[in-house]
Amino acid sequence: MLGDVPLWTTVLQFLAAGLVGGFCVLQWVGWRGSLRAEGRLWPLALSSAVAVQLLVAGVHGLVTGDLAPEILTGVHAQVSGVVALLLVPTTRALGGGPSPRPWVVAAGTVLAVRSVLWWVDLRLGTQVVVGRPVAVALLLVVVAVVLAYVVAALGRTRLQGIGWLVATLGGVSLALLTWSVVHTGTQDAHVIAALWPLPFVLALETVALVRLRRSQRTARRRGVMRDALADVTNTAWFRQDADQLLEHARDAARTVLGDPSVEGSLRPLQNGRFVAELYVDDATHLLPFERAFLVDLAQVVSTAAERYVLADRLARAAVTDPLTHLPNRRAVDDHLRESLEQAGVERTRVALLYVDVDGFKAVNDRLGHAGGDELLRRVADWLRTSQADPDSFVGRLAGDEFAVVVCRAPGDEELAARAATLCAGFAEQVGGAGGPRLTCGVAAWEPTAVAAPDVLLRDADAAMLEAKRTRSGHRLYDRELRERTEQQRRRRAALERAVAEDRITAYYQPIVDARTLEVLSLEALARWEEDGDLVLPGEWIDIAEESGLIVPIGRHMLRLARRALDRHQMPLAVNLSARELHEPDVLERIDEAWSGGPWEHLTLEITESVMLRTSAAVPVLSELRARGAHIALDDFGTGYSSLARLARLPVDILKIDRSFVREVRTPRGAGAVRAIVSLAGHHGLEVVAEGVESAADLEALVDLGVPRVQGNFVGRPAPGIPVRGARPVPRPVARPRPLRRRTGTGDVVPRPLRVVADDTVAPELL
Repeated sequence: MLGDVPLWTTVLQFLAAGLVGGFCVLQWVGWRGSLRAEGRLWPLALSSAVAVQLLVAGVHGLVTGDLAPEILTGVHAQVSGVVALLLVPTTRALGGGPSPRPWVVAAGTVLAVRSVLWWVDLRLGTQVVVGRPVAVALLLVVVAVVLAYVVAALGRTRLQGIGWLVATLGGVSLALLTWSVVHTGTQDAHVIAALWPLPFVLALETVALVRLRRSQRTARRRGVMRDALADVTNTAWFRQDADQLLEHARDAARTVLGDPSVEGSLRPLQNGRFVAELYVDDATHLLPFERAFLVDLAQVVSTAAERYVLADRLARAAVTDPLTHLPNRRAVDDHLRESLEQAGVERTRVALLYVDVDGFKAVNDRLGHAGGDELLRRVADWLRTSQADPDSFVGRLAGDEFAVVVCRAPGDEELAARAATLCAGFAEQVGGAGGPRLTCGVAAWEPTAVAAPDVLLRDADAAMLEAKRTRSGHRLYDRELRERTEQQRRRRAALERAVAEDRITAYYQPIVDARTLEVLSLEALARWEEDGDLVLPGEWIDIAEESGLIVPIGRHMLRLARRALDRHQMPLAVNLSARELHEPDVLERIDEAWSGGPWEHLTLEITESVMLRTSAAVPVLSELRARGAHIALDDFGTGYSSLARLARLPVDILKIDRSFVREVRTPRGAGAVRAIVSLAGHHGLEVVAEGVESAADLEALVDLGVPRVQGNFVGRPAPGIPVRGARPVPRPVARPRPLRRRTGTGDVVPRPLRVVADDTVAPELL
């Protein structure tokens, strides 16, 4: 098809090849970069093939000889077929159309046959022309197939200006190609064969340039969308209002899309979920990535709204009690701290009402945890509704304890009346007859004091405990209570030091035969020696129980009893507290303290109320009893044991409470003692009467059949070795220096000297 052409034709071919090559580079860079999704590979391939075709045609015009021009002519013919073939997928990529596969297969088959015929004719080198004219004719078949596909594709597409340009110039190029094939051999045919791609090149590169500019604008638009989406996402972390965030996203979409009709909506769903939507009046003009941009913005808004709700729920859960929906201990502490700071500036008072529910455990035991929870909710509702003052803040501290913080608090008398009204109103409207009651402790902070929320809470708690102890219903933390509390605090600190320094000693009180007064065993009683004075258990035993110091004290007493067993060679009785029975390793601790001593010489005394109320007591005491230890039920008769239950308890000894012994000479007291002795005999239990203080008491107990007694009359607690068996009648003697005794107020009172001169009474054991 190629032949001798003018020089200007060759120059024009090289210029066109360079122009097309430059556009190929631009398309390649765009396709490999951020515009890859928008670029098309087929137009790039077609442009490359056209550039090669023009370059080959230009080189053909410069070479001389026989073989090189012939080879270049063959290469040009094959590249022309490839260009025609690439028009099919390129048309599909640029404007759509039917599937190009069958068309490409048909045209490709024709081109393959054409290529074989062309080169076979060349290799034979005969003068008979057979393959090449057929090959040229087959090129027309390929052109016809391509034209048919283009017509089919354009028939389904509504062409615009650029489309008509491409169709027109493409048709011109195909017409020139067809003319050059039909009129092959002439000078004009050679020029047309060399330049026929130029109109199509112009159309193709115009499309490429338009698409490249469009892709660049799209890339910039997408970059702006990404920036806007990032801005809305960052804003979502700083704003906590979903509606404001939706407005911000709507404004960003209007700016980026240039459409003021963009609107947004945010609708709540169940379980804290949200759905957001950004939409326009007419969405038909939006491109797919623009629709995706609106969806992404809406997704950010809905996700942020869900996060706001969850964060708010978690924040409220951190300061809200889940059962009563009142502020919890943390919220009360924060509010109390802020109230004290504000009151310090305003020079006003702050009061705290510490409220506790009496009878809550009984309700919990009787109605279960559901009943207890319902009671707590009712208490919370009562406190919330009864405190209509806007300066009041109600919260739940823990368990059945509540707090009411009163800012700008009134005087003490009005606070006490407010606490009384609070407790009385609950008893009338919520508690009912015989139901739970409220106990309230009131403490007030003065502007002249140090702002310490913990101190105010502690003072109100102390007032509440005092009201609970005295059953007064409410109590104000006044000077008297403050001094008493400080004294108890000092007493507790001193007791802690005494326990740490092993200044808790054992005094031993004998348990004697009621008839012969022979010492049968000893009871180890704890005594606290402080600065040479003796502090009786009545002054510190409650503190030890509340603080938990009773546990190390009990273990220490058991160790001292073990030593006394070796020293006195007499059975020992030791008191066991309820706090010790709650310890998980109580058996191991008792084993360690008793250190291998004979269990049959150990009696463990436990009060009747502890035995019945502590579920852990029965299995622990049963195990100790199985080892050989004796179990004594102390203060018997003051609790509420039933006969049936007594038979199931691991008990060996009943100790009659001193309150019955004190009235033993009255018909009522004698009847109670007689019943206990009969009950013990029925169950095979031993009986010991406590608190014998006179000979008349002892004589009455003997008449009632009590075999063993214990009390100051038959032997006071003393640290020394007791006397056993029959003893001579002592002469009246006076103790030279008795121990001093501390009173509840801390005063030291010397004990009176006693003289034993009655030959029927055993001497006191010191």
